[in-house]
Amino acid sequence: MSRTPAPPYVKGHGLLAGRTAVITAAAGAGIGGATARRFLEEGARVLVSDAHTRRLKETETALAAEFGADAVASQPCDVTDEAQVQALYDTAVRLHGRLDITVNNAGLGGTAELADMTDEQWNRVLDVTLGGTFRCTRAALRHFREAATGSGSGTGSGSGGGTGSGTRGVVVNNASVVGWRAQAGQAHYAAAKAGVMALTRCAAVEAAAYGVRVNAVSPSLAMHPHLAKVTTTELLDELTAREAFGRHAEPWEIANVIVFLAGDYSSYMTGETVSVSSQHP
Repeated sequence: MSRTPAPPYVKGHGLLAGRTAVITAAAGAGIGGATARRFLEEGARVLVSDAHTRRLKETETALAAEFGADAVASQPCDVTDEAQVQALYDTAVRLHGRLDITVNNAGLGGTAELADMTDEQWNRVLDVTLGGTFRCTRAALRHFREAATGSGSGTGSGSGGGTGSGTRGVVVNNASVVGWRAQAGQAHYAAAKAGVMALTRCAAVEAAAYGVRVNAVSPSLAMHPHLAKVTTTELLDELTAREAFGRHAEPWEIANVIVFLAGDYSSYMTGETVSVSSQHP
């Protein structure tokens, strides 16, 4: 299969101007970090979080130097800890007076054949990947609901940035094509990501009552240095060969779709999982 080169980087167009966002697992060079950068380029203010404190601070420092200290802040957060999750979203509202978007990117992978998988391996992947998405979605929806009903400090005007879209908040979850397809050694991760898709659909139905949209993005293979360290070259080559373009996605290409789901161009979309790949059912 021929390899199609990656396209040029897309410049920002102010698609998220005036919005505030929380982005989990945003330290480093993966999808979360790329999403934080894309949001800033589109005019948003971001609160980035990650369980890796040192990398998180380095990310905040680099982004603040480029986009301004008023545009970016950071707070460490372990998404398996409910108190830390609550503190993260409370901080977003305290800093900016509102919350418009949350991107739930935190997840944990691993490879183990099911017959040899331990309870600890299963539970850890499920708790970070599905449980963390649940806790963060729940925290965001509580803020959005309070803003919509006027029952708390909430999210400021709740207008989704004042663009007239009628959206009172947006949740974007990071799923995976592994939630649809079978892959050896990935039973725990696949189950967690399939759960993220189901959680997204159910949350969307509930949140629509107060004008909030909940969608998911489903990447296949977005290459970054950490992934290369924890995955074999043979598996990466196999996964790359499955892709229609004959190459992996750049993290910013996934972030572009997250920008779309977070902004007004997707105002009638909710409960959807958007595949950023040809690898879907």
